[in-house]
Amino acid sequence: MSDRQDADRLKALEAKIAALKEPAEVKHHSEEHYSQAQLAWRMVIELVAGLGIGFGIGYGLDSLFGTMPIFLVLFIFFGFAAGVLTMMRSAKEVQRKQLEAAQKEDDARG
Repeated sequence: MSDRQDADRLKALEAKIAALKEPAEVKHHSEEHYSQAQLAWRMVIELVAGLGIGFGIGYGLDSLFGTMPIFLVLFIFFGFAAGVLTMMRSAKEVQRKQLEAAQKEDDARG
């Protein structure tokens, strides 16, 4: 009976060792989470892009209609609002991904 128990324990130990020897799934760093610097640069670029597009549209309309500062100022504000809105969406997306990852970790722990 002792030999039977030893054989079962040995098989269980071998199974554990084999499971540990298998390579873990390697995730690319950028897929797993955003670093704070990447997130900050992404948000700055979104804001500046919104301002730049608003400036371009406003300047183009002002030069087309001959009303120099009106559309320029108006579309700069619209571009700023669009940039902030895009930044908020990006922040919500990153937050949602982090919450999903944390929830998966909690589920894995038991």
